[in-house]
Formats: sequence, C-alpha cells, structure tokens
Amino acid sequence: LKSLKARNQTFMLDKLERKFGRYAIHNLSAYIIALYVAGYLLYFFAPASIFSYLTLEPYYILHGQIWRLVTWILIPPESPGIFTIIMLFFYYSVGNTLERTWGSFRYNVYIFGGVLAMVVGAFILYGILGGNVMFATLFTTYYVNLSIFLAFAATYPDTQVMLYFLIPIKMKWLGI
Repeated sequence: LKSLKARNQTFMLDKLERKFGRYAIHNLSAYIIALYVAGYLLYFFAPASIFSYLTLEPYYILHGQIWRLVTWILIPPESPGIFTIIMLFFYYSVGNTLERTWGSFRYNVYIFGGVLAMVVGAFILYGILGGNVMFATLFTTYYVNLSIFLAFAATYPDTQVMLYFLIPIKMKWLGI
C-alpha cells in the first residue's frame, strides 16, 4: 500500500512537471540567498521599523497589508555575522546539490511548498490563538532552511561534512 501511494505521488509530480516544468526557477538557491542579502541590506541601511512592515503577520494581512504574504521571505533567518555567511554558503551548496539531484521543478515544489505551508500555518495558529498579534518572530525562513538541510541529510546520508571545520561527521547524524 505504501509503495502504491508513493508511486501515485511520483506520478502526480511527473505529470505536473511535464505541464509546468518549463516555468521552474533554475538555481533557486541563489535567488533565496540574494533575498537574504537584500534583507541584510535593509537591516543595515533602512530604519529598524521597516522590518515590522515585512513580517508574516496574519492580523495585518487580514486587514489589507497583503504584501506581507511575500515580503517575510526577505527577512534573514539569523542576525548578520561571519557564521551567517558560512551558513549561507553551506545552504547554497546544499540547495544546488538537491536541485541537481531532484531537478529544478521538484526543488521548486519543495521550497514553495514549504513557504506556502508556513503561510498556512501562520493563519492556523492565528485562528487557534484567537487573533492575537505579535507572531512576527515565529514565522521566518529558518524552518524552510532547516527542511532543506533535512532533505539533504535524507538524500545523502553518508556525505561527510566538517563540523566547526574540524570534526568530520556524516549528514545522517546531523540530520538526526
């Protein structure tokens, strides 16, 4: 039964790829990193209050600020620093490897599915908690990045990386 279900999902993705594959964004990881760089530039050069207009806040979206459905992607997952630069290079490498393995269309579906799931989750949590404001810090691309990392660990479990540039460790252990 599990095999049949997996085959149907693969068939559905193949069908979608034949129909919409030409619209896939190639090298999507580079665009994601570019959005983070734009977010860091806003962090440094724009007033601090500008970030409050970019967050994924369901209350404000329901009150007409629909740009928040997209602009929350600009907000980087971490504060700027040397380790952030290292992590961005790492995520770029991991994302490109997944894109080469799965294909651009499937990688796009994975990333945009994660973004859509975050938006839907934000609205569900907003509804459960009774319409409270101030969820902005909960909804970032941090979890989308972690899902890329987990997908890489599941796809390439025996790949070895250097933790802290010193300790060799396999991806399956980092994924766990």
